[in-house]
Amino acid sequence: MGQAGLVICLFITIVLLDLTCTQPAKLKTRKDRRAKEKDGDLKTQIDKLWREVNSLKEMQALQTETKHFHEANEDCIAKGGTLAIPRDAEENNALRDYGKKSLRGSGEFWLGINDMVNEGKFVDVNGVAITYFNWERPPNGGKRKNCALLNQASQGKWVDEVCRSLKKYICEFIIP
Repeated sequence: MGQAGLVICLFITIVLLDLTCTQPAKLKTRKDRRAKEKDGDLKTQIDKLWREVNSLKEMQALQTETKHFHEANEDCIAKGGTLAIPRDAEENNALRDYGKKSLRGSGEFWLGINDMVNEGKFVDVNGVAITYFNWERPPNGGKRKNCALLNQASQGKWVDEVCRSLKKYICEFIIP
């Protein structure tokens, strides 16, 4: 009986050790699963928030009122952006299409492009030289017409205009 008791005691000890070693692993697996679910929920919430931010910025981008070039640019800056600046044909076409869809009845709107500082040297509203141009005809406004606008009637070609003219405008935002 002494040996049988020792074997039973040893058996119970082994079973208890096995249970205590595997139990934390099972608990850890459950905790990991819950953490992954929370991470997934958090990622979903963050993605949803980014979509909402992007949607709000798009709503802010569209300006249905008319303003002078400088007022329009200041309004965009106050909202965290700048006047829209097409940097290539693809962006120009996208901006043209957005303007057609969103600014119905408006034939033209301000771009964030001007030659106020140096006649004939067009820069964006940040002072960076423009490398893409889409003029309807070579700008010839002299010292009077220094601001660019996109003309819907000419399929998105640009026209130089007097900066004090009242026009609609579209803001652009950098979304990380």
